[in-house]
Amino acid sequence: MPERLLTLAVFATALLLAATVSADTPHITFDGTATQGGLLVARVPAGSSATVDGEAVQLTDDGRFLIAIARDRTDPVRIGVTLPDGQKADHDVVPEKREFDIQRIDGLPQDRVTPPEHVLERIRNDNELTRQARKRRDARTDWAEGFSWPLTGRITGVYGSQRILNGEPRNPHWGLDIAAPTGTKVKAPAPGIVTLAHSDMYFSGGTLFIDHGHGLVSAFLHLSALDVEVGDVVERGQTVARVGATGRATGPHLDWRVNLGSTRIDPALLVDWEENPDAKQPR
Repeated sequence: MPERLLTLAVFATALLLAATVSADTPHITFDGTATQGGLLVARVPAGSSATVDGEAVQLTDDGRFLIAIARDRTDPVRIGVTLPDGQKADHDVVPEKREFDIQRIDGLPQDRVTPPEHVLERIRNDNELTRQARKRRDARTDWAEGFSWPLTGRITGVYGSQRILNGEPRNPHWGLDIAAPTGTKVKAPAPGIVTLAHSDMYFSGGTLFIDHGHGLVSAFLHLSALDVEVGDVVERGQTVARVGATGRATGPHLDWRVNLGSTRIDPALLVDWEENPDAKQPR
């Protein structure tokens, strides 16, 4: 399939971008949604280099690179570009502010909300495995093919919502929860390489990571079964796992999460909501 720019179709517009870009520096363009939790594809002339907030970023041969905007970010994202002729320019991308829900979940086993001392080492090991898996930085551009739903169904949890578990405030939810019966096929939303396949993590249960290149990683949580192994190359639409209710879950569903490096972004901004008629698009 020919490469194309990443399709971010949640708002059904070609581009919703609140960016401050000097009129005399037309050498950078953006595709995506400049909002909290959003992902942008920037393009500069081939042979350029770029930084995001002062850190060098990975570019494709034709000058594309990824920018992630964190959930709580309000200050501009500063992009620095050095053109092939040595000319330098800065660009500010101003995130659009969002409102996030509060979600209360009761009925969880209390040891999955406040873990006992004897499982803390296991949790630390789980966290280290996920950190290591996210360190990969391949030049592959699997992300450029765009994303599709890993499965369709009712949405039961959204990115960024403040979680109150058994009455106790916890971190925001970082994924998109899609309800489905145990055993439902989970398909790769974009091509990639499997970098983590674990059958039983403490909080996330059956857990699978697919690396889409440039540090962009999909994570799939609470799985009942894994159909692939670490190192497998997968295509978009390929069955990679099965829905479950493992780890900290009250019922069978898929928790799909996406990171660019350490920044968590909203999977809802990567897919076409018309392809999931059973879902109601969140804010």
